[in-house]
Amino acid sequence: MNYLIIEDEAHNAGLLKSLVQKTDPAAQLLEILPSVQESVEWLEANPAPDVIFMDIRLADGLSFEIFNRVKVASPVIFTTAYDEYALQAFKVYGAAYLLKPIEKDELKEALEKVKRVQPKISTEEIGAIMEMFRTREKTYKSRFLLHYRETYKVIPVEEIDYICLENKNVYFHLLDETSIAVPYTLEELEEQLDTQYFFRANRQYILHINSIDSIHKYFNDKLKVVLKRDRQAEVMVSRIRIPQFKLWLDR
Repeated sequence: MNYLIIEDEAHNAGLLKSLVQKTDPAAQLLEILPSVQESVEWLEANPAPDVIFMDIRLADGLSFEIFNRVKVASPVIFTTAYDEYALQAFKVYGAAYLLKPIEKDELKEALEKVKRVQPKISTEEIGAIMEMFRTREKTYKSRFLLHYRETYKVIPVEEIDYICLENKNVYFHLLDETSIAVPYTLEELEEQLDTQYFFRANRQYILHINSIDSIHKYFNDKLKVVLKRDRQAEVMVSRIRIPQFKLWLDR
């Protein structure tokens, strides 16, 4: 087995190398790379290794950027110190991962998984995981002050069932099955609402997690979402957004 280590901390790289050699004495280490840039250059110039061990945070950014800059033809085992929030993403997509500090038994299990199913991650799936990291630390609105007839109305986000663009106007559809127009675009609301609970399904809808009744496969690799309080709504999730949608549902 030929393998590559992408890790910016020499101590961690050394420990990983030692564990791999103990697990598979015939394994051959090709290189230890500390950065996104060096990893891209190496992968462009060399044949694909049998497996890549890849840390998430490198000297010059997140290792996910590597996938945007070069084709990664090898199965990847991510090594990470992140909590279950991040690891859940890898579980959704079937990638192997190791939580630092790495244990010998876990390394052996990950290598066996690679040999058995050759897990790989698509560009769309990497995008979904990167989006998760970008949105994790944001501060979101808890309520909206809206002009309503001749007065004002405060709408807590907990009362929003889903949001819809209708005839060029955006509406909050509320749990009491009423609706109210809002002076925001869907793009602005997408930035203000907690992504743990709200998801931009398409150009017309933002859904609350509790608004969903069922999800069905649809033609052209789309998904159709049936809402609890508006079963006549046609809410489609396109193929390109399905990886992010699955990640959101599985948090």
